[in-house]
Amino acid sequence: MNFTIHSIHITEILQPGNLIAWLLVGLIAGALAGTVVRGRGYGCIGNIIVGLVGSVIGSILASALDLGTFHFCGSIFISFIGAAIFVAILQLLSGGRRH
Repeated sequence: MNFTIHSIHITEILQPGNLIAWLLVGLIAGALAGTVVRGRGYGCIGNIIVGLVGSVIGSILASALDLGTFHFCGSIFISFIGAAIFVAILQLLSGGRRH
């Protein structure tokens, strides 16, 4: 029996479209947006959800503005902008209450 050990490089994990990269971008963008706009985050799962929704909003805006494609750090920035917009909308809908 031959077993091959495949080394995992961080650049493979953080490729656009990789599930781990999406979750990491969502977590970072959601935590930043929750802290900046709301004053505190939403917890790990909440931050990921806010960040992923923000990724969609941010990518729509980036596409509408014809900003091109982004690498990992650019994806975090675009996702943060989208997540901040999403958190602001959530606050408007909830009457600005901080839970």
